[in-house]
Amino acid sequence: MEYVWLCLSALLAGAVNALAGGGTLLTFPTLMGVLIPQVGKEVAGVLANGTSTTSLVPASLGSAWGFRRELYHLRRFLVYLLPPSIVGAVIGTLLVTRLPPEYFNRLVPWLILTAAVLFTLQPYLTRRKPQVVATDEPGAKPHGDVCDADTPIPRQRLARMIAMQLLIAIYGGYFGAGIGILMLAGLGLMGLSNIHQMNGLKAVLGTAINGVSVLIWAFEGKIVWPYALAMMATSVVGGFVAAHYSRQVPGKFVRWLVIVVGFCLAVYYFGKQL
Repeated sequence: MEYVWLCLSALLAGAVNALAGGGTLLTFPTLMGVLIPQVGKEVAGVLANGTSTTSLVPASLGSAWGFRRELYHLRRFLVYLLPPSIVGAVIGTLLVTRLPPEYFNRLVPWLILTAAVLFTLQPYLTRRKPQVVATDEPGAKPHGDVCDADTPIPRQRLARMIAMQLLIAIYGGYFGAGIGILMLAGLGLMGLSNIHQMNGLKAVLGTAINGVSVLIWAFEGKIVWPYALAMMATSVVGGFVAAHYSRQVPGKFVRWLVIVVGFCLAVYYFGKQL
């Protein structure tokens, strides 16, 4: 039954991460419930953190593959955002083993709440910014709100984007719950508006962040591999299926799902602090 609950939580978490982010809220508490009777509360938290992160890496890969068509238009953004994602993940994960967790955990509810508010207001904050569109075929007329990878990015906007992604990656390496919300909010403020493209970019960057964290967690011996491997198998299925069928859902509904998940995350963490 332990494996049934763990795999079910990973399946749902993979789907939630593909659409909005926040899947860690499903896997982390489930792992805590399984590990506390075995190793105690203090040790369980660290093991659950490492095991949860490991179990959701394949889901991010599945989501990125599911969004590969939308991601093609944003391929140049990966060149700028992957390096700060990797560096930030290293810093954040090392902080777990070097500092008491309560210092950073106090900021978690405020980070999530700010991201949810920013994402809610993103259409109004970026309304006056020119939205660049791209086409599927050369020479065709632009359509939709798809961003063009060949359009120059202003230096100031690029610097803000890199700095924001570095901070998000540090948080993601430290714990990671809600990094999808934070990345979607940051990408929206940078002028991106196609929710499916943003989800594809978020999936690749999230894979990089979690992948680096997993390497460090494995080196530190903080992963329960039997649980992690079982959860990997189901999380990747949830991530790919959600990414594939999300194209059939209008962008505005996915956006509202992101907003709801964001505020629920904030309430959850504020409640834990109180």
